[in-house]
Amino acid sequence: MLVVQESEKVGAHIASEAATVSVDNSVVNNGNLAKQDDVASQLTDAWKTICSGLRRDLGAQIFGQWIKPIKLARFDADNGDLQLLLPSEFAANWVRERYAERLTLAWKAHCSDVRSISFAAKAGAARIAQVKQVSDIPPLHGSTAPNGGKFQPDLDPRMTFDEFIAGPSNVLAQNAAQRMAAAEKPLFNPLYLQSSTGQGKTHLIHAIGHAYQAECPAARVIYMSAERFMIEFVSAMRRNEAMEFKAALREADLLMIDDIQFIVGKNSTQEEFLHTVDSLISRGKRVVVAADRPPQALDGVDQRLLSRLSMGLVADIQSADLELRRDILNHRLSSMPHQQVSEDVVEFLARTISRNLRELEGGLNKLLAYAQLTGRPITKELAEEQLSDILSACRRRITIDEIQRTVCEYYRLDRNEMSSKRRARAVARPRQVAMYLAKVMTPRSYPEIGRKFGGRDHSTVIHAVKLVEQLRGEDTEMDNDVRMLLRQLES
Repeated sequence: MLVVQESEKVGAHIASEAATVSVDNSVVNNGNLAKQDDVASQLTDAWKTICSGLRRDLGAQIFGQWIKPIKLARFDADNGDLQLLLPSEFAANWVRERYAERLTLAWKAHCSDVRSISFAAKAGAARIAQVKQVSDIPPLHGSTAPNGGKFQPDLDPRMTFDEFIAGPSNVLAQNAAQRMAAAEKPLFNPLYLQSSTGQGKTHLIHAIGHAYQAECPAARVIYMSAERFMIEFVSAMRRNEAMEFKAALREADLLMIDDIQFIVGKNSTQEEFLHTVDSLISRGKRVVVAADRPPQALDGVDQRLLSRLSMGLVADIQSADLELRRDILNHRLSSMPHQQVSEDVVEFLARTISRNLRELEGGLNKLLAYAQLTGRPITKELAEEQLSDILSACRRRITIDEIQRTVCEYYRLDRNEMSSKRRARAVARPRQVAMYLAKVMTPRSYPEIGRKFGGRDHSTVIHAVKLVEQLRGEDTEMDNDVRMLLRQLES
């Protein structure tokens, strides 16, 4: 077996930076001793040359940390696979993911007998599974993936900017995310995305990762949750590999941490995260974090860290309004033309499932799956039947009194005008809008609504609902008024 021992002598020659080789010929397959000695000598010379080039290209610090500890472990003459040995599983996986392609090309260029390389941890360290030949490993687009690929971005292919539907509630965050993902230097750093659960901040983080990798294929991208950051950091400390963990993070070109609110109260983790953010920003690297609250509301977080997180742009994502929810459903259905879902079902789902977008899409998916499995047509009745649990949790009991009060405040009318007999347009039109809203936002019947508006006949309410629907399609100002009132009532 080929075994490499790190030289203890420090000299000017690159041999002091590389490894010296001794040979156990019994492990070299298919060949006499002379041939085995010749192969071992070739490997030794090739490794010294490769180390010289890597030291020059990577710099002394990176070379010393990641390449210098490598030892030549085993060479299989049958398939041309050379196994490289590293001091820990962490280091073995990190070097494999970060430098495998470069090392493979270097070995093929300097030693024709080597056709592929594999990596392992030294005896006593947790062993890793035998990896595929490097020539068979697909490229990682330059993404950083230390710790056995645990830091590999693992981005959801569905969460791209093309699949992100923008509206007034999230357009600032979307534009900021696109700027952060562009090749040119961002105007702000870090980017802090804030929203309640299920409003799209995680989607934007994944979209940034996809777009930035497309713009800069060689970039090193790391994405993880704050909880995972803490677990990985503590695990690295227990394995005495904290330095490798820190180095891996600080080599990122783009670091994205989700659910940063879970980092609260962890002093050592906060300290490390603070230093990581400082290091990246000072070198012009990009940092994106997301949380369910603004930085100032993160209780138990070091003030220095709060200051760093607030120094860039804090982009707030508000709850999606009715139109945005409707657009999201229609966009989802546009990719499934074979699914027949009527407009009234879309409208029903958009109006009823309003707490967050994750529930909205989950409700639609459940409805589509049930219809496919049973063959039943998708109707409003089916939606009410199958989504009763979601609908009951999402419904907010909006009353006609609340609608009247909101409309009167919006149009600056006295509340009594909702029941008065006055027919002046300045009074009648807001009253008709309130009737329309009462019909679309409450389960009340036309006669019940009429009674709440001064005892009016149900036909008057029907006329008001049809008129407002017509005016929304013809009059932009009327449509904007109704949208604003819907947003206020749903918030």
